[in-house]
Amino acid sequence: MPKHSKVTQREQSNEHVTESVADLLAHEEPVDYKRSVLNVSSETHSKDKEVEEDSDSEDRPAWNSKLQYILAQIGYSVGLGNVWRFPYLCQKNGGGAYMIPYLVLLIIIGIPLFFLELAVGQRIRRGSIGVWNYVCPRLGGIGFASCVVCFFVGLYYNVIIGWSIFYFFKSFQYPLPWSECPIVKNGSMAVVEAECDKSSATTYFWYRETLNISNSIAEGGGLNWRMTLCLLCAWSMVGLAMIKGIQSSGKVMYFSSLFPYVVLVCFLVRGLLLRGAIDGILHMLTPKVEKMLDPQVWREAATQVFFALGLGFGGVIAFSSYNKQDNNCHFDAALVSFINFFTSVLATLVVFAVLGFKANVMNEKCVVENAEKILEYLNLRILSHDLIPPHVNFSHLTTKDYSEMYNVIRTVKEDHFQELRLDACVLEDELNKAVQGTGLAFIAFTEAMTHFPASPFWSVMFFLMLINLGLGSMIGTMEGIITPISDTFKVRKEIFTVSCCVCAFLLGLIFVQRSGNYFVSMFDDYSATLPLTIVVILENIAVAWVYGTKKFMQELTEMLGFCPYRYYFYAWKYISPICMAMLLSASLIQLGISPPGYNAWIKEMNAECFELHSWALAMLISLIILAVFPVPMVFILRQFHLISDGSNTLSVSYKKGQMMKDISNLEDNDETRFILSKMSSEAPSPMPTHRSYLGPESISPMEMSGISSGRYGSNYLIATSPESEL
Repeated sequence: MPKHSKVTQREQSNEHVTESVADLLAHEEPVDYKRSVLNVSSETHSKDKEVEEDSDSEDRPAWNSKLQYILAQIGYSVGLGNVWRFPYLCQKNGGGAYMIPYLVLLIIIGIPLFFLELAVGQRIRRGSIGVWNYVCPRLGGIGFASCVVCFFVGLYYNVIIGWSIFYFFKSFQYPLPWSECPIVKNGSMAVVEAECDKSSATTYFWYRETLNISNSIAEGGGLNWRMTLCLLCAWSMVGLAMIKGIQSSGKVMYFSSLFPYVVLVCFLVRGLLLRGAIDGILHMLTPKVEKMLDPQVWREAATQVFFALGLGFGGVIAFSSYNKQDNNCHFDAALVSFINFFTSVLATLVVFAVLGFKANVMNEKCVVENAEKILEYLNLRILSHDLIPPHVNFSHLTTKDYSEMYNVIRTVKEDHFQELRLDACVLEDELNKAVQGTGLAFIAFTEAMTHFPASPFWSVMFFLMLINLGLGSMIGTMEGIITPISDTFKVRKEIFTVSCCVCAFLLGLIFVQRSGNYFVSMFDDYSATLPLTIVVILENIAVAWVYGTKKFMQELTEMLGFCPYRYYFYAWKYISPICMAMLLSASLIQLGISPPGYNAWIKEMNAECFELHSWALAMLISLIILAVFPVPMVFILRQFHLISDGSNTLSVSYKKGQMMKDISNLEDNDETRFILSKMSSEAPSPMPTHRSYLGPESISPMEMSGISSGRYGSNYLIATSPESEL
């Protein structure tokens, strides 16, 4: 720089150096604000970055279309939980009445927090680590905690996709392999496998043929080689889908997000044509209003809303960070949230239609088996023929006739009725059997499909749907790891993606040993719930209380072009934090009341038994601590200035059209004078747009007076960042 430039002439002056820079820029001709970009970047980068509002000139990838982005968010939020968790909660918590607390909580905490994550991702255009480092460096551990939880969830979630892959390939045969119990030779006799005979064909196939499960989590039993190959296949699919970032995963989403809806609609149409489907749907829709007074129902509804939208994982922020600045993320939040809800309702209708059919089949089977017992008792004269109503025909026995006969026998033989071992065979009892998770998908639903005409076709469709639902969620989960890490540490995305998948596959081998299902169950129940709740609470606090809700609303107004509803101000500042704190407290109380454990399949008993191992409990506590540990660690390190917050000496570049006047190449001593001994914490973080992301107590450009070069100076005169106020 020339020795007599304005910057060097003022080195002895007490006047702030930024004014001299403003004067320097003031000599330039006025330019259009939209085409002028002032970029403040860290000296730690190997070279200064030019950032323009025009997305064509930005290095950051962008979605090919709005449809691709919406499908990605839907594919991420709509997952396996919509198919097997929501229907179970609906059945357990009052049928149609459960949808009222779910909708209320979706509006109160779901949509506002979803909108918050979409907005910060789109505004700052970084992954979760970069976003929370920028909003509040001392709470920068939030982003790292999200990555840790995503990694934990991804480890076991892909195992479920592996199970679905195994069932998918097994479906290409008729009859389906889980439709009948296997026959084994006992000497010269062929008998039904005892374990299968005492349970059911689908239960036996799941626990013995698929998992070859051990009796306890302590009995590892070695790797299940078939599940290991399926897990390798699942991670290969995820890696290939994400190898090119959103350019590859976005194309995958066109199929993985839309195909499940095609399958659900086909299953609904087919299910409604099945005998007894209406019984199942009416059972689901019949509201039990008294259940709404149970706090446990509201806790489970809040938890389902929380996880259904994928809050806290970082995937929502990562996907949103690839949007244009003027995208209407407010509309996106409402659209994706309600699509998620309607998908859950659609899946519930399908599940209960099929389970209604299954309940009728099982009830008719129960009637036939017990009618045979009664005939045997009549032949042995244990029961008198006078007890059988005259209109009853054993050749065409209906459930109504059996119920009448059962009640007569129970009344007359009251003293010895238990010895007869007759079942009531009530349809309502079959419908009330609550099944969730793997029990619904791999046992109850598969058993129902064995009674379908062309059952292999429906089985292939069902498990292909599960694979796509899981793949869409896995892409979002892994994006919550890959995007923030690659943004922060500038690693090559392709290499890091492959490394993550390989590492996750190796660590995931613990889930494909014979006791692996128990680890999946415990990880699913306990490893993510508490850490994610804490993460979302801290996200809410960081924006609403540290950064400032008013400032955030002002930024949203500038970004969206309209002011969001005033409701969001109160939701972010008061309602959501209180509701999330209540959810966290309820979860801790529930954890204390019901110690963590798992249901073990005992081969000798042919039944599940709840077990609790102290070392397994210690492992879960360690996982929870490990997941939230980055938050206090980063806070302490930055509180005592043990690590940098990413803001060092500044380099300033100003672009006018195609001409660049660069003043970043200052000599060392000139650069020191240029920043006038400002503390490093006062230097702003890189801001990827033409507007500064205003921190607490910052002065808005509109509020400044007496500054003639405000058009150019808005990005460096307002150089104060959230970091400098903390």
